[in-house]
Amino acid sequence: MSPELYGCLGFIALFILLGLGTPVAIALLVVGFFGTVILSGFTAAAFSLSGQVFATVTVYELTIIPLFILMGNLASAAGLSRDLFDAAHKIIGHLKGGLAAATIMGCAGFAALSGSSIASAITMGRVAYPEMRRFNYGSRLATGSIAAGGTLGILIPPSTGFVIYAVLTEESIGRLFMAGVLPGILLTTMFLLAIAVVTFLWPEEGPRGPVFDRREKLQSLFRATGIGVIILITIGGIYTGFFTPVEAAGVGAFFAFVMLIARRKCTARTLYGICAETLKTTGMAFFILIGANVFSPFVALSHLPATIADGMTGLALGTYGTLCLILLGYVILGMFIEGLSLLVITLPIVFPLVVGLGFDPIWLGVVMVIVLEMGLISPPVGVNVFIVKSVVPDVRIETIFAGIMPFWLAMIATLALIVAFPEIALLIPNAMFN
Repeated sequence: MSPELYGCLGFIALFILLGLGTPVAIALLVVGFFGTVILSGFTAAAFSLSGQVFATVTVYELTIIPLFILMGNLASAAGLSRDLFDAAHKIIGHLKGGLAAATIMGCAGFAALSGSSIASAITMGRVAYPEMRRFNYGSRLATGSIAAGGTLGILIPPSTGFVIYAVLTEESIGRLFMAGVLPGILLTTMFLLAIAVVTFLWPEEGPRGPVFDRREKLQSLFRATGIGVIILITIGGIYTGFFTPVEAAGVGAFFAFVMLIARRKCTARTLYGICAETLKTTGMAFFILIGANVFSPFVALSHLPATIADGMTGLALGTYGTLCLILLGYVILGMFIEGLSLLVITLPIVFPLVVGLGFDPIWLGVVMVIVLEMGLISPPVGVNVFIVKSVVPDVRIETIFAGIMPFWLAMIATLALIVAFPEIALLIPNAMFN
């Protein structure tokens, strides 16, 4: 059989393993190892397996993953996410859909600390949903805003998705972080517009909340300055070049720890929980990366990327037609496969193909993360939807999926704008590094 056919069989075997519930890292390791054995021999496969394990865990840039995860866990334990939601609640909660908008803004702020969509959805779900129900918000808007807002976690820097993309493609983490700033603001704005449209058409979904006086608003803003200071130090430090991304992650984690102590929430039990969760999440991320780095040589040996590129060129769809076909494929696959897993599985094929069409690799990283975000809330396997379901078990899953549709359309609009105007993603990184 030809190498290309072995490559196709490898992908089929991978999806079968995933369908049987095999962890994605294990599936990647198994298919990558045995595929390399078939195409290049046992010695090459064993060398790839042992070498990639060592190479992955010793990459200095990957230090950023545990540090930013630690920073997000410390910030959550310190109550910074609640402070941000409370501030937005008291300032805009009196507007129609104000609490849902406050949830989106809270998710955006917490995303700048955690870098995780799941963490953002869980944290804001526990904080925001009880408040929205207390003021008689509709279940669709309440749960939809939490699920959609959580997706900002892998777009607004620091983003675990950007880190993994950077490591797999050898692109700059700093440039990718800066490229996510304006698209993150744009998508947040689109979500707020979606809430405005929903509450205009169905006012009962987002009734007005109480009006707070100026003193209460200022007090809530003051309490929320902690999260603003950490964001300013980390992201501002990266932009000015004062910190590398890894250094910024360390400094951010330190200041989050200081906030935990200052608020008298630093107990042995709390620290144990924070460290355990950080180690668990970090281990999972590294295991996936090791699997991806074992799987990638098999894909290269199969010559699938070149074959698919030739096939796409033969369709004569044009540059943007080919891009749209690829993005549509991501949206469909994202309905069934978790976002980061999909990224590491497909990137060895998609990256050389799209860059070969002349697209900027930094811009491509932003576009791919947005498409992965869409998968996080797309039926039937939208991960964020099921995360929200676990936080609010009294709401039917069909209701949550109905609630995310306006936000899903907002993502489509954002994606179209960034494809049409690449400068939205490239303006800040180009200004920063030129």
